[in-house]
Amino acid sequence: MIDIDLGTPVLEAIDWLTENLGPVFDGISSVMLDLTNAVLTVLTAPHAYVVTGVFTLLALSTRKWGFAAFTLLAFLLIQGMGLWTPAMESLAVVIVASAIAVGIGVPVGIWAARSGRASGVVRPMLDFMQTLPVFVYLIPAVFFFGVGAVPGVVATTVFAIPPAVRLTELGIRQVDKEVVEAALAFGAKPRQLLRDVQLPMAMPSIMAGLNQVIMLALSMVVIAGMVGAGGLGSIVVRGISTLDIGAGFEGGLAVVILAIFLDRFTSAFAAPRRRGRLRASLAARRSQTARPSALSSAS
Repeated sequence: MIDIDLGTPVLEAIDWLTENLGPVFDGISSVMLDLTNAVLTVLTAPHAYVVTGVFTLLALSTRKWGFAAFTLLAFLLIQGMGLWTPAMESLAVVIVASAIAVGIGVPVGIWAARSGRASGVVRPMLDFMQTLPVFVYLIPAVFFFGVGAVPGVVATTVFAIPPAVRLTELGIRQVDKEVVEAALAFGAKPRQLLRDVQLPMAMPSIMAGLNQVIMLALSMVVIAGMVGAGGLGSIVVRGISTLDIGAGFEGGLAVVILAIFLDRFTSAFAAPRRRGRLRASLAARRSQTARPSALSSAS
């Protein structure tokens, strides 16, 4: 019987990385911690009622009164349960992790959409990342960054990247080829084609990817509570470990509230303004190309 030991080489590789790239991991940890603390300061420095009012105004900006009423009542409920600070800690981790995941995932998705070879390399990696058990992400994060909020942010970021890449690539590949050909006929350069045609038309798919990133980040934030990431995850983990059903339910309900708010808010902005910009840009180029023919016919 063949005996294959993969654990030992992996452990040796982690030990080598820890010994030789320690300053790099320390720098990443410092940056992650500073970003998370900065976002948390913005969320917790004002009074909870002020932040709730801001969230309600953001919900009103979507022109959905029901969503605004839900936002007001839901965040007042979080305050009433005494979970405001843990909820803001989780929200800070989600914001930082989602921003980094989108910042990495969207460019990689654009690269994969415009290169068949890149797509062939990226897709197996995404399949591996999405099928890997979520707890496995915490193991190297704890090895490299210790226990606390930083490994939670790192594991959440890595776990949430795949949907941003996949849906960005899918959205760009599904752009109507006739529209792309028309833009190229009007003299659009590759960057202009991407900025004014492909990205605006792929925006619904990209926004769907953002929603998925946020949902995965929230689910991972709860799991990251096991390694001391704090926030609502620690509340849920404490409720499970002490069999406190009430505390676990309240923490889970707060997570659901954050998920609904972020999902509804991001889905409300599918960039209709960018579509108008696209039409205006194509119309302007069409008029510019039509002027010489009109002058020649007049002469």
